[in-house]
Amino acid sequence: MRSNWRLSDAHVSIYGLAEQVRSRMPRDSASLTDAQVTAQCEAVVFSSCAGIVSYRRLSELVRYVFCALRCELEILQDLADDPDVTEIMVNGPDCIFLEKGGKTCRADLSFETAERLTRVIQRLAARVGREMNELHPIVDARLSDGSRINAVHGSIAIGGPVLTIRKFNRSRMTMDDLIAQGDISREAAALLKKLTAAGYNIFISGGTSSGKTTFLNILSDHIPQTERVVVIEDSAELQIRGIPNLVRMEARSANAQGKGAIAIRDLIRTSLRQRPDRVIVGEVRGEEVVDMLAAMSTGHDGSLSTGHANSVRGMIGRLETLHITSSGFPAASVKAQIAEAIDVYVHLARTPDGHRRVVEICESAGMRDGEILLNPLFVYDPQQGLVSTGNRLRSTGKLQLRGMAEEDGERAEP
Repeated sequence: MRSNWRLSDAHVSIYGLAEQVRSRMPRDSASLTDAQVTAQCEAVVFSSCAGIVSYRRLSELVRYVFCALRCELEILQDLADDPDVTEIMVNGPDCIFLEKGGKTCRADLSFETAERLTRVIQRLAARVGREMNELHPIVDARLSDGSRINAVHGSIAIGGPVLTIRKFNRSRMTMDDLIAQGDISREAAALLKKLTAAGYNIFISGGTSSGKTTFLNILSDHIPQTERVVVIEDSAELQIRGIPNLVRMEARSANAQGKGAIAIRDLIRTSLRQRPDRVIVGEVRGEEVVDMLAAMSTGHDGSLSTGHANSVRGMIGRLETLHITSSGFPAASVKAQIAEAIDVYVHLARTPDGHRRVVEICESAGMRDGEILLNPLFVYDPQQGLVSTGNRLRSTGKLQLRGMAEEDGERAEP
């Protein structure tokens, strides 16, 4: 894909051709059908480029000109429509990358100017009531299909405006899909299903684009349908299904006057007044960690959340740092609260082959000498995949409370 084409000695751009089409269209062009606009695009493209560009290229060029005129994402629209593309990364007007099949490659595609890219971003932000300009140079929002976007204004991005689109996965994955792909073992999947149903508090960690949100969705499939669940997110992207008694809330940024902001922390606090059985927080990355851990420690068993880290131990350290920074509590009391609140950690990572795999499952095993102890249950082996450590689950109280039969790997150690 490309937006600029070299035709003999003349440099012709998609946007230049689009302007030619626009000049031929009536003022009320919004009333034209897509077919009518496509016909106009074909007339301009074929008259300008026939005999110089192959027929296949002419057909592609017609599509690109049409997108520049009629599509919300302009020249990015075909990438957004491609189900195999999972992420679009625009690092300025003429530097565009995409992730497809777990691999990242550069797209032969560019915006004509930084201003054109800026207008696309501003249009996307405006659809969800947000602004993107020098006063508000960073935007987090979502598209109508649920895809998540992050944008940075050219005033602080050296190479021009930056736009990152995390595509919405239309075909929602299940635990069976992960097993089939070899991203988790059948034994580990069975344990996590049971722990989720029994109300263990589970925290999912991993790096950027490691599959944390997808895995949280999968775990939520095993929450009993009789429970009341409150879901809290910065930008709504979770696909919780099969739970009739479900409340979803989304944080909100301040308006142009600096008013009206609603933080995740505010939503967690108000959720506790809504009699939830479980609270699901899409991602913990700031002072909301204080309220999330408090919710997990005060009867909201089965709560789920995610966070960025390079390992389970790294996630614990990050939670400690976030909590101490936000609350000012002593490190010892913070560690004790984390040890009490979170029952199980699941860590995900992207392997060199592009797969997003479960690489660590650990049980929180209390404290000793002021440090949180871990009981590793499964670890990743490059040759064998996710394998059992042979350690048994130590805390089986919630399984017993729910009347779930204990299996060999779930018996309390003496």
